[in-house]
Amino acid sequence: MNLRDKLRAIDTPKKPAAVPPAPAFSSCWSRREIRDPDDFPEAFQLRRDTVDLMCGALTPSLPSVLDPTRILYLDTETTGLAGGTGTVAFLVGLGRLTREGFVVDQYVMRDYPEERYVLAKVEEALQHCDVLCTFNGRTFDIPLLRDRFLLNRMQPGCFDLPHIDLLHIARRVWKMRLKRCTLSHLEEAVLGTPRLHDLPGSEAPQRYFAYLKTGEFALLDEVLTHNAQDIASLCTLLSAMAHLYEHPDAHPHEEDVFSMGVALERFHHPEEARQCYHLASRGMTRTKGQLYLARSWRRSGERQEAAAIWQGMIDRHEGGIVPYVEMAKHYEHVDRNLPMAMEMTRRAMMLLAEPTLFDSVDTQEQRAALQHRYDRLKQKMKKE
Repeated sequence: MNLRDKLRAIDTPKKPAAVPPAPAFSSCWSRREIRDPDDFPEAFQLRRDTVDLMCGALTPSLPSVLDPTRILYLDTETTGLAGGTGTVAFLVGLGRLTREGFVVDQYVMRDYPEERYVLAKVEEALQHCDVLCTFNGRTFDIPLLRDRFLLNRMQPGCFDLPHIDLLHIARRVWKMRLKRCTLSHLEEAVLGTPRLHDLPGSEAPQRYFAYLKTGEFALLDEVLTHNAQDIASLCTLLSAMAHLYEHPDAHPHEEDVFSMGVALERFHHPEEARQCYHLASRGMTRTKGQLYLARSWRRSGERQEAAAIWQGMIDRHEGGIVPYVEMAKHYEHVDRNLPMAMEMTRRAMMLLAEPTLFDSVDTQEQRAALQHRYDRLKQKMKKE
């Protein structure tokens, strides 16, 4: 190449490099699976009055007729567990009970611009349901999705549905016995279906970030499997809870039945609570069941019923000093029988009569309270 050709090459403008086309974000990734309806045999029998017993005032405005096929089961997988505006639900799973089977729809944003399409799918599903069911959704999933709706300039009013949060119901019933009430633990201990080779939910965020970095969608396969199982378990667990509330007499664990009684009494269902306390008056919860049953009768003004329980405990040498103290109060304030009130107090004092070097503070306070009660009753008798 001579000098003239070199100069001509320099003066000739270079063609600009080809710009890759911008990705067209017009939808999100979705998948549907239908599970055998025989795996959810009791789900179609769910009744509104049972859900009312389970949830109390925490789930207002339930439809007058509860249609199990119009309950939407929802679970999310997010980019973080701490919440906040920087946390995004990259996967939302939705479950519906149908006559053909339990349908699980999953929506994934393959990149952040697809978030709006995922949220639109959630909005559409909620518009065709009467009740929302989650596990810890009241605290985490729904507040997060509401925030994401607002940040995407979408109205979050679709979430204003009656909400059954199974975590709170589960804790009220099973925490006493199981201590830990995670969904996977409940599946194993209550439903009898332990998960094998399941990806922990805490690992879902790093799987998603690895997918964004590499583009390998297969990294999300285990996340999708985990999420789909969560959705199906919500339906199964709700049915199991309803069966327990409807048939407490068939339940083998008295701790669960006792805990259910406490929850029922808290939500102002005394008759159902007393049935549970009566059933729980055996095994490990025998004493607690009797004491709570007597307390329930006393609160409703049925003091003779309560007294019969306390006297029975005294006859069987159950409950320590508690039934003696309660009978002392009963004789003093209801029967107006001060000598018997003093006798019950004296017998309670005898149970605590032997002080030791290892007496707890509670024991010392109980001993002092009994002595004070005895002295007060003695003075009261002198005035009559």
